[in-house]
Amino acid sequence: MSNDLLNNLISEIETKIDSTDLNPEVENIWEVFYLWDWVAKVSGLRGVSYNEVVEFDSWASWVALNLEEHFVWVVILSWFESVKEWEKVKATKRILEVPVWEELIGRVVDSLWNPIDWLWEVKTKQFYPVERVAAWVMSRKSVHEPMETGIKAIDSLVPIGRWQRELIIWDRQTGKTQVAIDTILNQKWQDMICVYVAIWQKEWKVSRIVEELKEAWAMDYTIVVSAWASDLASMQYLAPYAWCAMAEYFMLNWKHALIIYDDLSKQATAYREMSLLLRRPPWREAYPWDVFYLHSRLLERSAKLSEALWSWSLTALPIIETQAWDVSAYIPTNVISITDWQIFLDSDLFNSGQKPAINVWLSVSRVWWAAQMKAMKKVAGNLKLDLAQYRELAAFSQFASDLDEATRRQLERWERMMELIKQGKSSPIEASKQVCAIYAWAKWYFDNVPLNQILEAESNLYAALDENKEIIKDIRSQKVMSEDSEKKLIEIIKKVVQLIRS
Repeated sequence: MSNDLLNNLISEIETKIDSTDLNPEVENIWEVFYLWDWVAKVSGLRGVSYNEVVEFDSWASWVALNLEEHFVWVVILSWFESVKEWEKVKATKRILEVPVWEELIGRVVDSLWNPIDWLWEVKTKQFYPVERVAAWVMSRKSVHEPMETGIKAIDSLVPIGRWQRELIIWDRQTGKTQVAIDTILNQKWQDMICVYVAIWQKEWKVSRIVEELKEAWAMDYTIVVSAWASDLASMQYLAPYAWCAMAEYFMLNWKHALIIYDDLSKQATAYREMSLLLRRPPWREAYPWDVFYLHSRLLERSAKLSEALWSWSLTALPIIETQAWDVSAYIPTNVISITDWQIFLDSDLFNSGQKPAINVWLSVSRVWWAAQMKAMKKVAGNLKLDLAQYRELAAFSQFASDLDEATRRQLERWERMMELIKQGKSSPIEASKQVCAIYAWAKWYFDNVPLNQILEAESNLYAALDENKEIIKDIRSQKVMSEDSEKKLIEIIKKVVQLIRS
């Protein structure tokens, strides 16, 4: 062999040695050996994390949920029909994330952030993990400002503070969703971004909600997320977590946010179905043992940040549907114990025409004064106690053949209050106007108005206040009613009452 040929051979060998990757990337690739419904069992896949996304050769995306010694259980996110047994599976080392982007405001999307409103595709470079640790206690601030719903029975009797978790609960067809929608409508001028998450709802119902929001121009600050009733259980399980991350994005980027989960009992049912397919042992009512943790780690993410973090907030309104008034069932008791307070609706009130059908006697507020402005505290401070007395007296009067004049007048007075807190659908009322209406009742001015004309008198009062805006501006800016505003309000109320009686 000539020296030139030998030198070329040595040079070629040295070049190959220099170009060799001494630390090659090892891909974690294994196989599907069990496939059922939208759940797969994958052998191997060592080092996979909980909630890590895994990819199949067929481009299907799944997420790892059960991590066992020799195999991993994964559930579908997309393209289940394309997956076959013995197909190759690759770990991605990516925890499940969702895109976050302000351009999503006004859109209708599914659990996987795919648009379902026939508009442009959602594109963003920023992502948040689906599950994250809730804000640390020392980075939070106590309740000190109201989150006004525009619903008289709530703002006056069971007020909500920003960052609180307020449970709306009772049987189906009692107006739970409408309470949530009215709350969204009332945030129009409140610097609040709203996220409505529909779980296991029918398509026509979600479409009707979207149209209602569009008509009121509320989609300008709202995102609607729908996990259809026809969707996979994994999508219904994922939706609240995915879009809580979206609401957190707004909170951490200098905005107040409100998220509504409609409803979490459906998410718990989807989680039960998913857990049984994953061979997790059933517990009470066939739910897995960690179903409490399912909701607690979600609702704990609501927060009011401290002043050092600019005091932004995330408020949650979870909805729970009971079966035949059974609030002692497993899921209702779990969520009641997690949330700060509860709004109970009532089937009997709803059927009798008392709408919104809020049971003010059972509903609870635990931070009462901190979640109301001073003007509302002054006029509605004893209102809940008065209505409790009315309920007892009304029950007693059913068995009394004759009532004295004082008792009869007291009953009539409270009946006017029950009439006053009635409210039409999709008609939230500004808190300042609510203060004026309740003031008229508290100061006995509405006692001379016939019961069937109370709502007319209220409407006339609001119309008069719109013409004399100084009173509303004063309450709105100062959060209290000045003596001058009070005198003007009394004059307006007297004119309204006189007009009704004439």
